[in-house]
Amino acid sequence: MPRKRNKTKPKSLITGITGFAGSHMAELLLKEGHEVFGIVRWRSRPDNINHLNGRIHQVEADLLDLKSLQDVMIGVRPDYIFHLAAQSFVPTSWTSPAVTLETNVVGSCNLFEAVRTAQIDPTIQVACSSEEYGLVHENEVPIKETNPLRPLSPYAVSKVALDYLGYQYFKSYGLKIIRTRGFNHEGPRRGEVFVTSTFAKQIALIEKKLQEPVIHTGDLSTKRDFTDVRDMVRGYLLAAQKGEPGEVYNIASGKAWVIKDVLDYLLSLSKIKNIKIKKDPKRMRPSDVPILLGDASKFCQATGWKPEISFKKTLRDTLNYWRRRV
Repeated sequence: MPRKRNKTKPKSLITGITGFAGSHMAELLLKEGHEVFGIVRWRSRPDNINHLNGRIHQVEADLLDLKSLQDVMIGVRPDYIFHLAAQSFVPTSWTSPAVTLETNVVGSCNLFEAVRTAQIDPTIQVACSSEEYGLVHENEVPIKETNPLRPLSPYAVSKVALDYLGYQYFKSYGLKIIRTRGFNHEGPRRGEVFVTSTFAKQIALIEKKLQEPVIHTGDLSTKRDFTDVRDMVRGYLLAAQKGEPGEVYNIASGKAWVIKDVLDYLLSLSKIKNIKIKKDPKRMRPSDVPILLGDASKFCQATGWKPEISFKKTLRDTLNYWRRRV
């Protein structure tokens, strides 16, 4: 039986609200009439949410501090939790594997424990990752949720653990956890270390003569399934509203771009021509996933979601974002 409610607005709590996806999630929830709470740490950079001051509630806590999370759960009593906080940069997981595992696994365990011990009953959307699939064979593309998980980075391993931890807390304690395996999502505010954003920022710097006309890259041969972040967070909300607790859903566009083609399109938008491309050994990974192309039919059928923003628009918006920033 759903509990009786005395309020008109649903309460939504976002972990990672100061991040890329978290800030877009906050904007969407406000637009949809939610009362939005965001967990922030004392050292969080607020740049992505400064424009939302006065419209959201910032609550201080840390995923690695269980007591602080319990205090938030008891104080806020959210109807929805969108768990987006993570150490999410794959190369960093190679240099700091223990930190990645602690943040993404122990931090998530603390979040679930805080919900359980506060004896509240929110719907929890957990942002897992397509990186969990790792080594995918040619005959397994496009990738369904039933595909074997063969993670190829410490980050991917951490997300597999989070994924299964969410399932375990659903089965063991009845927490209404819905797991989403989002494929690559890009757009304005994307961290500068991520592929589309680093290309766009370098082009913006070159246009302002702040960098020599050379783009430094990693491996350009891999293929990725890209979705605009604004479509992705809409998927997160639909997962929470219409998804089945205990289930896992791919969220993907169903189209793969070769990274070289992404760079070529961004270069075609540049005001500077004859920009050179130079591979940087520091940007190469010890092992990489050659292709990630998702099958989101299960999610689309369950929620009615479909991508609405073209990836070319995503790239244009990302480049213009960096033109304003540099």
